[in-house]
Amino acid sequence: MCSFPTVSDLIGLTSTSRVWVPGPLRATMNLFAAVHAAHAGAVVVDSPAEASHAQLTPAALATCLDRKVALGDLTVVVAGDRLSLGLHARALDAGARVHHYYGAAELSFVAWGSHAEDLRPFPGVEVAMRDGEIWVRSPYLCSGYDGPPGALRRDADGFATVGDRGLLSAGRLVVLGRPDAVTTGAETVVVAEVEGRLRPSALGEVVVVGVPHPSLGAVLAGVLTRAEDFAAVSARARECLDGAHRPRLWFHVPALPMTAAGKVDRDALVSSVSPAHGHATRLV
Repeated sequence: MCSFPTVSDLIGLTSTSRVWVPGPLRATMNLFAAVHAAHAGAVVVDSPAEASHAQLTPAALATCLDRKVALGDLTVVVAGDRLSLGLHARALDAGARVHHYYGAAELSFVAWGSHAEDLRPFPGVEVAMRDGEIWVRSPYLCSGYDGPPGALRRDADGFATVGDRGLLSAGRLVVLGRPDAVTTGAETVVVAEVEGRLRPSALGEVVVVGVPHPSLGAVLAGVLTRAEDFAAVSARARECLDGAHRPRLWFHVPALPMTAAGKVDRDALVSSVSPAHGHATRLV
């Protein structure tokens, strides 16, 4: 019988470990981290100074780095959103050992690696792409919802999806995210796919949102967390994106607004780039 490595094996969690989980337990990733610690006999602690392990979103990790929180010799598991190569490098420079995974409450663990460009299917998990959508078959899928139905869909072969978009090449999974769409000039654009094209040219984060337009309904705006990325990212947009898929506006924000669950708050980001009351810096 084939035996797969467990999460405890992958991150070196034992009964002597001390786990820092600063996020709310209503977020599945944090709840799992706390339950996982209890199952292993590890102790949940209140601060990184006491910890051997930490469960963080990319936003929480960036905040720790900005505030010079000591992360040396800490094993950090990052989830809840994509961990960029640039943020991963900053954490390594601070001395942390970094793991990153993609999953969903309904699917559990799907892919594991060191950052968003290095994800491979979790041991025991099969990943298939169907029209750009990520489908998963594994022993870890949920059996259903205890309440109103949600995003989960299943097929007769045991595969399931929550609608996330992605790319699978040579065993490596690139997660683009949920298919938020913007209608511009009667054309529907999936912003996750646009972001996936632009991110390889940026050291910081790249988020694309729809900004209201009087005649087109909306136009795409690219938002960068590093203004220095503008030349490379805009050049890539000109090279690989056509028409409505190419952002017409570009902005810089020092940090992306986040929801309580650690996801990018796209509604707040649209407000920040709006001409009426936005505070983002216009790049072009």
